[in-house]
Amino acid sequence: MVLIDKLRVPFFCVAIVCLIIAFAVEIGSQFYFGTNKADLPSPGLGILYLALIDWLLLFTILLMAASLIIPDRIHGRVQGIITFIVALLTLLGAIAAIFSAFGLLMLMVSLLLAVPFGTALYFAGFADFDVAAAATTLTFIMIFKVAFVIFLVLAHQRFLQNKGLVLLIATSFIATILLGFLHGIAPPFLAYITDDIGALISAILAAIWALFFLLGSIPSVIKALRIDRALK
Repeated sequence: MVLIDKLRVPFFCVAIVCLIIAFAVEIGSQFYFGTNKADLPSPGLGILYLALIDWLLLFTILLMAASLIIPDRIHGRVQGIITFIVALLTLLGAIAAIFSAFGLLMLMVSLLLAVPFGTALYFAGFADFDVAAAATTLTFIMIFKVAFVIFLVLAHQRFLQNKGLVLLIATSFIATILLGFLHGIAPPFLAYITDDIGALISAILAAIWALFFLLGSIPSVIKALRIDRALK
């Protein structure tokens, strides 16, 4: 944790706003793009599933922000419990997302290979991926993620010494870049499949991080429970 008396709060607040905007765009992609003929977000699940990773990043930053207004004694006791709950719910959500993305991937591949009728159904439902809209959205998201990192460093250089935070930020960037690469590597009629692969990877990464958060919070939860018992 950075030292509060040396933290440049305005820069830190701008960093949080930038991350919230990126996260909101990911969550909102299923609404402002609408759905395709197969009732899937257009374009795809990949952008939406990025939010699983960025939610954990946003949660981490908000926990740091909470330490600015909550006394250390109270913050230290509730942080572990809140992290445990959030990590558990995120892990369950990520697991559900993994099964959903994997099931969709199997469906699309099966239809594509089931010539001629299955292939016809695939083209009717999954050949209209809007690659240009996805690229524009990912560019917008990356701009705000880069801005988030810049303002975070301007707020305090010691954020760079937090290895867990740096690795989580790197995971977010890698998942975003990889998704853009998967969108562009295949012909447009296969983009729903490559997008779903990207979504699956993001969900797996989010599940790994959520498990890491969950295990890391257990000692704090036990300590908080012991303190509560001692006070009774």
